[in-house]
Amino acid sequence: AYEISAWWSSDVCSSDLNYLIFAYRGFSGNEGDPSEKGLYKDARAVKYWLNLNNIQDNEIVLYGESLGTAVAVDLAKEFSFSGIILESPFTSMAKLAKKHYPYLPVKFLLKDRYETIKKLNEINSPILVMHGAKDNIVPFDMGVKVYENANNPKFNYFTKMDDHMMNYDDKLVNEIEIFIRSEERRVGKECRSRW
Repeated sequence: AYEISAWWSSDVCSSDLNYLIFAYRGFSGNEGDPSEKGLYKDARAVKYWLNLNNIQDNEIVLYGESLGTAVAVDLAKEFSFSGIILESPFTSMAKLAKKHYPYLPVKFLLKDRYETIKKLNEINSPILVMHGAKDNIVPFDMGVKVYENANNPKFNYFTKMDDHMMNYDDKLVNEIEIFIRSEERRVGKECRSRW
């Protein structure tokens, strides 16, 4: 999370936004074992903490990267947020694993499914899907499928040169800011600092 935190603090903070980055159980020294159910619980706990601190769901933009995209989608199917940003999303863990291990019966071996593609039709929040065509971990076509299956309003930022960890250059930051600003106007809010 250090690299992500450094990017947010240097680029997006200039937009007068607050952000909260958290690590799931079993990651970054946190206790517990990571599991699909556990990661979903962690995301809900963070959302409830924000709500307890007077941050309403319609003031929150979820941002998930890779595995975090599945967690963000799961949370967004139950609550309406100001927006959802998905960086390098996959359609399902079983399909992703099958691409990397075509010789294994991954469908039967996987305990955690992360079925993003099946949950997208339950989401009513605006979505920005970002993916690089050179991604060698999550195939680019999965990001395209996530975008195609998302409800409107939906937006994409697809690049030819980015890999799995996208290049946070001025163009990408600008796309994020445009997305966030358009959602603020949609709900009639001004961007403001909360803390």
